[in-house]
Amino acid sequence: MTKSTKTDLKKRALMAVREYGIHLTLFRNAMSEWAGLNVTDMECLRLLFLKGVATPSELARQTGLTSGATTAMLDRLEKAGLIERRPNPEDRRGTLIVPAESSAERAASWFESARKAQDELVSSYSESELEIIADAFERFTKLWDQEREKIQEGR
Repeated sequence: MTKSTKTDLKKRALMAVREYGIHLTLFRNAMSEWAGLNVTDMECLRLLFLKGVATPSELARQTGLTSGATTAMLDRLEKAGLIERRPNPEDRRGTLIVPAESSAERAASWFESARKAQDELVSSYSESELEIIADAFERFTKLWDQEREKIQEGR
């Protein structure tokens, strides 16, 4: 492989990563609107599905919302039946936020078409190609976590 070809392929790969990020954001925005939630509500729900439980303060920090905006967001998600507020056993004054029992199934149903399309796309690759794809995404995930930490440490 010549240097110019590798340079061209690197540019193509980085452009594809940028385009992926942009189109994923556009998809998430459309999905949020379709579900009757705003983008931050959906991001909060994703964080809760990932973590399982969080305090309102943690969610405020992770979403960048003020405490008042976080409370309003949690009120919307609770009213929609997507989260539950529970007493914090370690802090009598505190509250824990958890996904409502049915919320994972409800949210999963919203993404059924996308999951099927992803499965079809991924199934079209060989095992060795899938190893490369998985490695690239895992490394990009680690890279974004490291970059986020650098930003947060610089505050």
